[in-house]
Amino acid sequence: MYFASDNAGPAHPEVLAALAAANEGYAMPYGADSIMDEVRNKIREIFEAPEAAVYLVSTGTAANALALATMCAPYETVFCSPTAHIHEDECNAPEFYSSGAKLTLVGTEDMMTPEALRAAIEAEETRGVHGPQRGPVSITQVTERGAVHTLAEIKALADVAKSFGLGVHLDGARFANAQAALGCTAAEMTWKAGVDVVSFGGTKNGCMGVEAVIFFDPSKAWEFELRRKRGAHLFSKHRYLSAQMNAYLTDDLWLRSAAQANANCARLVAGLRSIPGAEITSRTDANMIFASLPRAAHQRLAAAGARYYVLAGDMTTGDPEALLPCRLVCDWSIGAEQIERFCEIARG
Repeated sequence: MYFASDNAGPAHPEVLAALAAANEGYAMPYGADSIMDEVRNKIREIFEAPEAAVYLVSTGTAANALALATMCAPYETVFCSPTAHIHEDECNAPEFYSSGAKLTLVGTEDMMTPEALRAAIEAEETRGVHGPQRGPVSITQVTERGAVHTLAEIKALADVAKSFGLGVHLDGARFANAQAALGCTAAEMTWKAGVDVVSFGGTKNGCMGVEAVIFFDPSKAWEFELRRKRGAHLFSKHRYLSAQMNAYLTDDLWLRSAAQANANCARLVAGLRSIPGAEITSRTDANMIFASLPRAAHQRLAAAGARYYVLAGDMTTGDPEALLPCRLVCDWSIGAEQIERFCEIARG
């Protein structure tokens, strides 16, 4: 009953098999391996972008920080929501890798509105040399509160950015979950909606540790390569990144795994709704749930070995009926029996 994070789940057997196959013999280092050629071709086909520049790194933080650094000068600012992963969970990595660019938080929710974004952009470049200059807009898809932007919402934000001549970055750590939820194509959710650069996640969805950075305009490709090397994120034995991503893209494993994670989440939501006193407190568009459960339910679950995050309050003492907020995340590997057992224990 492990619902703490989709980072905590196992790597998919198809990914592990690909790693074992890639371990045979020798391969050229630093991304010159033949498997990377397959990855590049597959991503270009999936995204309908034959000229796209495609690179692999091992972490989502590296993907986001290096991509934004390539898009943003040190004296510029990145516009993002206050709950964006680049703001809440990356220890100032975007600021570090960009040599000092700042983040400007837009609005108060996990999803920026076009109106709030326009106001935030207009508020910058008003102090001449004394203030930050306007930089790219970063959209998180799926948001850190479990919501999925529609294609129209992405396009509306991108249209605002483009009206100021600004680039658009998509943090797609859960890209596959969002695409599975929307039933759209990768191209429709990115460059066709106005996105310039995407961090295409694999780690949370069945890979051991690999993310792709995709530039739809390859003019920044060489700068990204230099920044990746300078930032110590160019793998020498790159074939092990390539093998993971290649397996992930083969036979739609990325979409199959995401659809299963989303279905697991929907099953868990249905079960939570049957728990007396429980409340679902945010949108559950993909594979993440924010809910409030009675303290007594949390206590029973902890005693039974369930693992997830209780976000506030003392779980051990106090009114047993008091509601304590929590976060639950499903990955591809969680079985129906785990979900049913979790809800059964929570119901008491």
